[in-house]
Amino acid sequence: MNTQLLAKVENLIKVGRNNFKPPPKVESRVVRIELRNPPPPIDFIEWDGLVRLAFNRKNKTIRAALVTSTVLKLLEDNARTIAAVRGVALPPEWAPKAAVEAVLTETGYGEKRALTLSVDDFLALLAAFNAKGLHFSNGAGGGVGGVSGGGEGSSGTDMY
Repeated sequence: MNTQLLAKVENLIKVGRNNFKPPPKVESRVVRIELRNPPPPIDFIEWDGLVRLAFNRKNKTIRAALVTSTVLKLLEDNARTIAAVRGVALPPEWAPKAAVEAVLTETGYGEKRALTLSVDDFLALLAAFNAKGLHFSNGAGGGVGGVSGGGEGSSGTDMY
């Protein structure tokens, strides 16, 4: 997903297994990767945080990936840090789960899976989360602490 965000990827040719000794058990392709110039104007740490969370369990729905207690705590901590840096207070009734649910309902991405979303879908989702005060980094250069990007079976603590 990060490659698609930062570059245009084009499949050039398929390379058959018989072109390798010993033949691999996977198919191969030759691709061309052209960097986008200029790159998209987004906060890459936030982008990476959202994408890692979504793909942490790639077969879960986006809703299931984002409403875990760990992720909600992270979003709340980030919101509090950003509010403190800006010198504002979060409204007393603000709750990260309600904000996440609102974004997912408004965008219609809640029941979709990360594997089915495009770069544009993730960009729209990130913009909607940011508009509701939900951030996937704390604004101080820190990423999504304590959340793994390792996929199925990862420990959940190996990121950053």
